[in-house]
Amino acid sequence: MSSTVSTFLMFEGKKAEEAMTFYVSLFKDASITHIQRYGPGEPGAEGSVVQAAFTLNGQRFMCIDSSVKHGFTFTPATSIFVHTDSEAELDMLAAKLGEGGQVLMPLGEYPFSPKFTWLADRYGVSWQLSLTKV
Repeated sequence: MSSTVSTFLMFEGKKAEEAMTFYVSLFKDASITHIQRYGPGEPGAEGSVVQAAFTLNGQRFMCIDSSVKHGFTFTPATSIFVHTDSEAELDMLAAKLGEGGQVLMPLGEYPFSPKFTWLADRYGVSWQLSLTKV
């Protein structure tokens, strides 16, 4: 028996492709692997994402543009955790992901990491970025 595990991100409106393209631009080992869009007369807005898949450093993600309005959105209770051994990469990710978003824990030294930040990006997706102790 075989299984695949993915992180699934559900956006409202036409944000999935924009977010996915943004995320892929930030990581060296990243790519969009699949995009299926709504066509004319289908339940979602024409051109919006029915389902898409992308990878960030080997981690598989899926995303959609929900055509249904929901009473919820992303929450910091679940976040994407990035470990890096490069302070320059951590600083770049913090700056770019934090642009237009919200800082939940400011970039700094913590007992569990020499440099760490927790933020919600402009799409509401929560990220924890941590410098790996060496």
